[in-house]
Amino acid sequence: MRRRWNENRGQSFVEFAFIMPFLVFLVLAIVQFGRAWHNYITITDAARVGAREGAVHRVTGACSAATTKISSLGVIPAGSAVSCTTPGGAVVGQPVNITISYSFSIGLPGFFGVPAFNRSFTITATAQERLE
Repeated sequence: MRRRWNENRGQSFVEFAFIMPFLVFLVLAIVQFGRAWHNYITITDAARVGAREGAVHRVTGACSAATTKISSLGVIPAGSAVSCTTPGGAVVGQPVNITISYSFSIGLPGFFGVPAFNRSFTITATAQERLE
């Protein structure tokens, strides 16, 4: 009987059961942050490519060339809003500004009485090039 009280076979399983929800929450949070970072890098690169395209093709319309190029890339997330401005007009040396906005939502489950985490963020990327 004494030997049976000293065994610890089930202890590691109980400890794992206590820590498992926290580990799952941490992994899900890392995955959500990775998705947000990927979308940010994608729209930042698309804005840069669009601004460069608009700067090179100012004669045919900088903004139309930029938005066409961004759309043809096919990499920006669905629901992104692309805006283009040329404050100084289509004059050499004036800037073309591209802004891409994307609404991203993070959803993490709740556990042990902690409420779920559901938030929406707007990720914005801006690029500027001078017209050539």
